Amino acid sequence: MRIVIAEDNALLREGMVLLLTSNGHEVVATCAAGPEVMPALREHRPDAAVLDVRLPPSFRDEGLRAAVQARKELPDLPILVLSQYVEQAYAAELLAQGARGIGYLLKDRVGRVEQFLEALERIVGGGTALDPEVITEIVSQKAAARPLQALTPREHEVLEMMAQGLANAAIAEKLVITERAVSKHIRGVFDKLGLPPEGGSVHRRVLAVLAFLGNSAPESPAV
Repeated sequence: MRIVIAEDNALLREGMVLLLTSNGHEVVATCAAGPEVMPALREHRPDAAVLDVRLPPSFRDEGLRAAVQARKELPDLPILVLSQYVEQAYAAELLAQGARGIGYLLKDRVGRVEQFLEALERIVGGGTALDPEVITEIVSQKAAARPLQALTPREHEVLEMMAQGLANAAIAEKLVITERAVSKHIRGVFDKLGLPPEGGSVHRRVLAVLAFLGNSAPESPAV
């Protein structure tokens, strides 16, 4: 996997480079400031980008703005965003463009090697990888806007784990239920959220996650 990293902390940046290269990936470019990100992405066209939310020169939202711009210019580029704290508004802005191929982790997850690498692999595969703390924050801020009142407590649990990017087998293991039961709960979620049937580029699992996060889901294309 070819990866671009944008992180101003030199120690963390070099640590990620070492971690990724030692696990068989290639870091094709590293950036230490916001203005460096898009030129690097345009030049190298990587398989994924790992971007810190706050980068120089202002240390506000340069990384987030680069991620949003990258999704416009390179819509298929998987992006894993890292943040020191839960940035609810930043996460919502990025996810509003679609959750497929997007990850948002708190930086302490980088130290958990398996979780970090799993999140990267997941977004490259077209899935999502959202930190549980990020999900909790977004949900608490957008609770009134979500049409989720009809879900049962178990369906809500399943949907929250879907938002984390877990597959059916992993959800079943965590909830100590069968995969068949998980599938049944997911069908219930889809039905209650009024999601369209699978077709074209529409993925109901991603649409459900978007509904969970309180963002607008894309319309179903004609088939």
